Amino acid sequence: MNSLKFGVIDFHCDALGKLQQHPDICFEEDERLDVSLHKLKQGSVGLQCFAVFITDDPEQARIGRVLEQLSLFRSRVEKAGIALVASRQELAALNAAGGIGGMLSLEGAHGLEGNLNYLQSCYDLGVRFLGITWNHANWAADGVMELRGGGFTERGKELIRRCHELGIVLDVSHLSVKGFWELTEAAEQAGRPFIASHSNSMAVCSHPRNLSDEQIRTIVRLGGRIGLTFVPPFVKPSGPVKMTDLLPHLEHLCSLGAENHIMFGSDFDGIEEHILGLEDASKYAAWKELLLKYYSGQLVDKWLSVNALRFLQTWLPAIKKAL
Repeated sequence: MNSLKFGVIDFHCDALGKLQQHPDICFEEDERLDVSLHKLKQGSVGLQCFAVFITDDPEQARIGRVLEQLSLFRSRVEKAGIALVASRQELAALNAAGGIGGMLSLEGAHGLEGNLNYLQSCYDLGVRFLGITWNHANWAADGVMELRGGGFTERGKELIRRCHELGIVLDVSHLSVKGFWELTEAAEQAGRPFIASHSNSMAVCSHPRNLSDEQIRTIVRLGGRIGLTFVPPFVKPSGPVKMTDLLPHLEHLCSLGAENHIMFGSDFDGIEEHILGLEDASKYAAWKELLLKYYSGQLVDKWLSVNALRFLQTWLPAIKKAL
């Protein structure tokens, strides 16, 4: 299995949060969504990762809010025809049958309330990726915007161990720099890679949410993946951002040995402004067309789907266990 019938894998969107905020939104086709069923089809997206994001406000950071979004995936997204992919078996079935698949991630551990039993519950419901923090500190670790720049708490280190045991892939987008290096040490000991689902190159655009060259080389060395993102301030410091402004990020990552580790994590539905020409999931067709003007079809296929697919074939659990 070298590619999906649909040619794009996107590792981050926030459509579930919009569905939670606006119950009247129709997932099948609603212009308020960057990621809808119709737009996924138009963009030939074969597999979309849906993040569960809640604010880190103490009044909102509750497991009930997390479970509500996971339930919305079942009742609104899966019901529309998006197949949950939580195992290699389900990934192979999607490839054989065609159609569109959906994966589940948590963007920040704050909603778990420090309770690792809740982590198990989320795993049982199909969550396979966990971003430890959002921008700020939580019970597990400091986020990249937390001024003190701390790393993991002792409870956070237990979270790392438990995720490795369960087979949940950890995500360093939003994690503090100190946390990144503490996770690197734990990942080396466990023999498990991690990802940055939606981050770009700091050398190209000096934004705190982007990755340094040393961090990029580390993710490559560990066999992880980096999802280049379409968040305009992460692409270019100011001014209108065009699709071609993403190319220096691709070039720089490749110069650091990341050719086989690049994927995309758009952050659609989590952003207020967009790259010109990349406003929603339907625009992946135009993005592919642009990439083919500069790179070979083999390279473009790697970045759009094959690199992500190979990672999933290795690190998703073999078979989804019955609840």
